[in-house]
Amino acid sequence: MRFDFGPAITGNGYCDGLSRRQALQIGGTGLIGGLTLPQLLAAEDATTPETRSKAKAKSCIILFLEGGPSHLDLWDLKPDAPKEIRGPYNPIPTRVPGTHIGELLPLCAKVTDKLTLLRSFRDGDNGHQTGYHWMMTGYPPNFNDGQARNTPTNELYPSMGSIIARELGPRGSVPPYINMPNPVAPGGPGFYGPAYSPFVIENDPGQPDFEVRDVNLEASGVGPSRFELRRRLLERVEELGEQDKLSGRGGAMSKYYDKAFGLITSREAKEAFDIRAEPEKLRERYGYTTLGQCALLARRLVEGGSRIVGVDHGSWDTHFDHFTSIEKALVPHLDMALSALITDLDERGMLEDTLVLCMGEMGRTPRINNDAGRDHWCGAQTVVLAGGGIKAGAVVGATDKHAAEVTSTPVSIHDLWRTIFTLMGVDSDKAYQTPLGRPVPLVNGGRLVHEILA
Repeated sequence: MRFDFGPAITGNGYCDGLSRRQALQIGGTGLIGGLTLPQLLAAEDATTPETRSKAKAKSCIILFLEGGPSHLDLWDLKPDAPKEIRGPYNPIPTRVPGTHIGELLPLCAKVTDKLTLLRSFRDGDNGHQTGYHWMMTGYPPNFNDGQARNTPTNELYPSMGSIIARELGPRGSVPPYINMPNPVAPGGPGFYGPAYSPFVIENDPGQPDFEVRDVNLEASGVGPSRFELRRRLLERVEELGEQDKLSGRGGAMSKYYDKAFGLITSREAKEAFDIRAEPEKLRERYGYTTLGQCALLARRLVEGGSRIVGVDHGSWDTHFDHFTSIEKALVPHLDMALSALITDLDERGMLEDTLVLCMGEMGRTPRINNDAGRDHWCGAQTVVLAGGGIKAGAVVGATDKHAAEVTSTPVSIHDLWRTIFTLMGVDSDKAYQTPLGRPVPLVNGGRLVHEILA
């Protein structure tokens, strides 16, 4: 587990002279596990009562299917298309009369009355890295696909998670923005700086030895007495800095260090990360898979106060042997995880104020290739939404007879972002200046998609 940092300048170095390895050390030589924890918690100061009062959603969970899920085989089947287009799967009826989805999603078919299927989303980018950048920042990348070398890949534009962390701040001791089980590649803070970086859990919560080291002193190798010694040392350093009037930064960061210590020692935070506290039957309902247990942990984290949790789930880039991959490995995990998450949130009374999104950076080609695969396709994909002010049981937009092009209610990334921010109580028209003085609005245009709103 680690914090993901802001933009790299060159190689592994940062503008403050700290190497990436030094910056990411947790529970090792850092006084409390690195500077980013208190900087991250500084986001709380951005919260305003006016912004929160407009929100229908307190939190957001994103299941990001990295590589590009096939809309034709999951959510937008075309049974009358030629076999080389439609593939081997049949549509099945769902809880909503007249709405059909793929036969590989029988559990999701039982919760469609709580979902909106946005079948008319298109993002205009066929690359993995570049498309992912668009999806997470709403802006074009400064690199060609395959050329990004650093993580995070968004060196300028802040990600959706960083924006929400900055605008809304935390709701308790749990960090406001969390990624798992890997850093979302373009999920960094961009020019916002490390105060709005995600808290990254780089462990699989489905593993028996799963631990989040920063909220477990024993797991980090730092016992209570050693931790207390570090805390006192830090206090002494700050006192000397104030006495000598060396810099205002130490005093300004003092309260954030206090909050960082609070996270490490917080019973509430430790409980939120403790997935083993969940009943065995519920864990089985989500599925003992990486995606399933990440979805369950995401629910625990938003319940504990996190604003936005991004779950990155890979291997959806199925150029070869597509149907075996999705049928045997990918879609069953998704079917269990997504249906369980929606049901669990609903049973707990949390779905109304928790926004859930399931999407990828692109769809897949309508025509099956010579390797029994589907290739990249940005002309259309289905985004699944639920909760947090989203219309329940709806199908919005449509594609043509081959699911190749959008034919009604086209929705762009800017439209989707504006709608998400509106539901979260974030002013989409707000702008911040880059270090070079260039104003960058949170959303570069777009419209509010009224068709998906309750």
